Amino acid sequence: MSDITSQVQFGIFTVSDITQDPTTGHTPSEAERIRATLTIAKHAEEVGLDVFALGEHHNPPFWSSSPTTTLAYIAAQTERLILSTATTLITTNDPVKIAEDFAMLQHVSGGRTDLMLGRGNTGPVYPWFGKDIRQGLPLAIENYALLHKLWREDVVDWEGKFRTPLQGFTATPRPLDGVAPFVWHGSIRTPEIAEQAAYYGDGFFANNIFWPAEHYQRLIGLYRQRYAHYGHGTPEQAIVGIGGQAFLAKNSQDAVTQFRPYFDNAPVYGHGPSLEDFSQMTPLTVGSPQQVIDRYAGMRDLYGDFQRQLFLMDHAGLPLKTVLEQLDILGGEVVPVLRKELAKNRPAEVPDAPTHAGLVRKAYGDGPAREARPRANRGDNLSGPSPYDDTPAPAGAAFGLAGGAR
Repeated sequence: MSDITSQVQFGIFTVSDITQDPTTGHTPSEAERIRATLTIAKHAEEVGLDVFALGEHHNPPFWSSSPTTTLAYIAAQTERLILSTATTLITTNDPVKIAEDFAMLQHVSGGRTDLMLGRGNTGPVYPWFGKDIRQGLPLAIENYALLHKLWREDVVDWEGKFRTPLQGFTATPRPLDGVAPFVWHGSIRTPEIAEQAAYYGDGFFANNIFWPAEHYQRLIGLYRQRYAHYGHGTPEQAIVGIGGQAFLAKNSQDAVTQFRPYFDNAPVYGHGPSLEDFSQMTPLTVGSPQQVIDRYAGMRDLYGDFQRQLFLMDHAGLPLKTVLEQLDILGGEVVPVLRKELAKNRPAEVPDAPTHAGLVRKAYGDGPAREARPRANRGDNLSGPSPYDDTPAPAGAAFGLAGGAR
């Protein structure tokens, strides 16, 4: 089982957009873009990054509708890389299927997986999956209450507002080593999601690539305060991740010249603020490696010590060759320096970045990890609960708007 032991994990995330290259007019096919993403993920490991995270979308121009399928393939092609999501839609996916898919990904990756849960920002996805966008927050809260339970109890009885009840249900496979995947709750703007992350003692990922730092300071500050309120540790011990964007060249003006046409035509923020204005308002940094180092080393001053930094590097029609070159610079010249800078004067009580091996140590100490085995008296998903369930339910399972979950 691979373990990345580091104070801060660095990696990349992709939103899986299929976008025309404004400099050549070429729009990749779905197959071309998918193959390119697999190459990018493998190269991320080769250049020394820790994490590759994949978004979930169900509408063009995005291709990533089944992240766990893609991440399982990448797991087979890599040895050290942590595979995550950015994000998994907790509102429109069935919590039972999430529980099963990510437990399976844990097993096939040897524990190199976690996930980021989010509500998503594409309104039409809700009716496509039979949900009501007006219930977005209640769905997120109730669905995660069930998901959390499914990973921690072998036999589950449950009833809520948004799906059929469960009686004597066992999600399979059980989590690797009896330890649930680490969960990040991702948010751009929603304090209720920060509250949810704090309540469970999970990680909070502030994808701060669109709005000014002051907004995310408030969100992260709320999460830290509530994390301590719920008794998980001090505010400084809360687990924080942040987003980022960069485009690099040896000469900063060359970076601006090369990236400007991609920025100006990007589906998300093209034809809006200027590159210069957007770079001032958000973490987007287009320049030399030293400029990126200085900007991102300063994130600790804004948000406190954090555990994960992910960069968006492969969007807006950038060709594969350019993305791989960007990763060479990021992994070779930027991240090694950032690791050292963010380690300076880091308080000893601030936890390291979460890993499966770390969670196993926390759960069992020096003892053996639990390994699930079928038993005759185990719940069979047909005849009801069994005495096999010896794990107590988590305290406060009726958090927030979890409805009648029990």
